[in-house]
Amino acid sequence: MARRGAIQSILTEPDLPAPPAPAGPTLLPVARPSLPGFEALAPYLRRIDEGRWYSNFGPLLTTFEARLADRFGSGAQVVTVVNATQALTLALLALDLPRGALCMVPSYTFVATAHAVVAAGLTPWFVDVDPADWMLSPGAARELLATAPGPVRAVVPVAAFGAAPDLAGWKALREETGIEVVIDAAAAFDTACDCDLPTIVSLHATKALGVGEGGFLATTDTGLAERVRRLTTFGFHGERLALVPATNAKLSEYAAAVGLAALDAWPTTRLRYLRASQFMRMALSQTKIGFQPGWGADWVTSVCVVRLPAGAHAAEVEARLEADGVQTRRWWGEGCHANPAFRDHPRAGLATTKALAQSVIGLPFAVDLDAQEASRIALALERALDAGRG
Repeated sequence: MARRGAIQSILTEPDLPAPPAPAGPTLLPVARPSLPGFEALAPYLRRIDEGRWYSNFGPLLTTFEARLADRFGSGAQVVTVVNATQALTLALLALDLPRGALCMVPSYTFVATAHAVVAAGLTPWFVDVDPADWMLSPGAARELLATAPGPVRAVVPVAAFGAAPDLAGWKALREETGIEVVIDAAAAFDTACDCDLPTIVSLHATKALGVGEGGFLATTDTGLAERVRRLTTFGFHGERLALVPATNAKLSEYAAAVGLAALDAWPTTRLRYLRASQFMRMALSQTKIGFQPGWGADWVTSVCVVRLPAGAHAAEVEARLEADGVQTRRWWGEGCHANPAFRDHPRAGLATTKALAQSVIGLPFAVDLDAQEASRIALALERALDAGRG
């Protein structure tokens, strides 16, 4: 009993010293995702409770897919999938390309793109991007075909951090060459509005419109949509009979509830992203960094990715910013080709990819980023750049 009393005395002792304050400035995280809250979700959750339909293409999911398809116009088909990596993998599989065939893909992309190509049984051929918009261009792809290490049967252009690729150019290349083109628009929910070319969009929590984990294929090719749907549900098509080897990659009604609530709020969310982007543009206007063309003006996305001024090295600037409490991230690292998983795959010249890897960083950004936070980021970046010049 005496021991218990001593412990209680220690726990309640009012004169114990306070724990030390954390060293350094408060960290400003590079990402601060925001999904719909309880009040927005409640009506949809009640519908799930009342209907007791939780997965397998329930009423919320079919409504969610229909609303997503409306964004692409007449004839669009949307197939939701557990994540965008699986959506891209299954879309490539559904094209029934020869196993091991070359798929042209920019090395400057997130590794998920390359993983999907490999998982679909294709061989990624890593190529370079344009220094102006950080994307593979149709013109460059056409020229690269002459130097390919084998027949190219597919190409996966990537919408860099949410920017819109040259869809007209990619459609023309498909028509001229017969090469299948699938757009990796993982971060491009805002700009993805044309799906004559199969288009993959991510619904991850870090994206501008997210459900936590998820993604979708948008296409005007009804046959492709049906084949991908079959691949997401054990190869079933209208009956419980596995017609083809497949997997289970369906979204649940709960994910659809989040998606519907996010769509309800999208007009306001988009305006908030525009406002946050303008805070960053104004705050960073004197730092000589480069924004992607149209970022925060013509289109919105959930990240702020900038190119540093000539002479600044990303690793050094990042270290100084971290010390100043400003978290950064090189979202696409050194490029896919630099990852051990893809070391043995063929590649073309990658001069621009290598230059971008050393000069592009992701700065803190969020839908609710305010002017004060933008100013803090700008001041820290100015100090980091000045230290590098000294």
